[in-house]
Amino acid sequence: MTGKLVSGMLVGDRYEVVSYLGEGGMQYVYVARDSITNRMVALKTPKNHSAEKRFHRSAVVAAKVNHPNVAKTLDYLTFDGSQFLVEELIDGQDLRAALLQDSEFIDPYLAAKVFHHLAKGVAAAHHAGVIHRDLKPTNVMVIGDYSLLEIKVTDFGIAKMAEEELLEAVEGGDESLTTSQTAVGALPYMAPEAIDTPRSVGPAADIWSVGAMMFHLLTGDYPFGQGLRAVPKIINAKFPLPPGFLLSNPQFAPLAMELIQIIRSCLSKDPDARPTADQLVQKCSELCYSNSTRQRGVVDSYMYNAFGYIASTDGNVFFHKDCVYGEMPKVGENVIFASYDGGGAPRALPVVKIR
Repeated sequence: MTGKLVSGMLVGDRYEVVSYLGEGGMQYVYVARDSITNRMVALKTPKNHSAEKRFHRSAVVAAKVNHPNVAKTLDYLTFDGSQFLVEELIDGQDLRAALLQDSEFIDPYLAAKVFHHLAKGVAAAHHAGVIHRDLKPTNVMVIGDYSLLEIKVTDFGIAKMAEEELLEAVEGGDESLTTSQTAVGALPYMAPEAIDTPRSVGPAADIWSVGAMMFHLLTGDYPFGQGLRAVPKIINAKFPLPPGFLLSNPQFAPLAMELIQIIRSCLSKDPDARPTADQLVQKCSELCYSNSTRQRGVVDSYMYNAFGYIASTDGNVFFHKDCVYGEMPKVGENVIFASYDGGGAPRALPVVKIR
């Protein structure tokens, strides 16, 4: 089979292609209907011959991991000369699109929740003997927008194929760190050993990647930058100075400090000095964070330059300036917030400005 699939095509006498969903460096992804179970699934197929050679092995790897924070592998088949991997269809967006498209960073409460669930997904994989190797925001799916109803790590199998492309890019093959689509996306989150000694990468590289992602989510900055200029900084592994706003507000400073300390441990240059995935889960389980759903609203008014109201679909919500994380929003600007019973008007905490 050549070219992209078209709507209505039946793959393997079972999976009816509904629509094209997207693509990565290694694969095309489609929405399909399973004609036996009548449920919608994600249908993945390799983009090129290089990926085809590793696809079956990758499917076997992905099927080893079974956890609520990992996308489920449902089936593998060959049809008309092509290979297909069937995964659960996640009705959401990847981490970058869900959390960093409308805001530069997220508040410590949301960050702690993401951290905890990422750690649990990675720990499940490591227990199954699987290293992801290509952890980055586009390989993490979020259901429920800022409310984070579910968080799932994806593409454990595809990451096995990505490993060989990354090796080739680092060691000077047909593609480089700047021309490989896979490497460009992975580089800001790659561990020093993944660049320096890529053939001896172990589970600790995933811990580094989780820490790098969390630094990005919490601060809005890549810990060591992007592109080739990031390489010497990653290899040097000098922990970057967090932005001042992170600890400037007493409402958020204690949790933010705990998060930074855990992130710092994940970004240790020595892989043996990083926490294991199980230790990371334990550290995150001791964080005090809220599971409250988030809403979107617009700042309606300010009074005495100290407090104001947010207009939302549920009515006006009171907030104090000390409940704002990051830049203070102006009247008419959009925010996300969690709402609680305030004994009169509901009260918002935290409040974060979004685009």
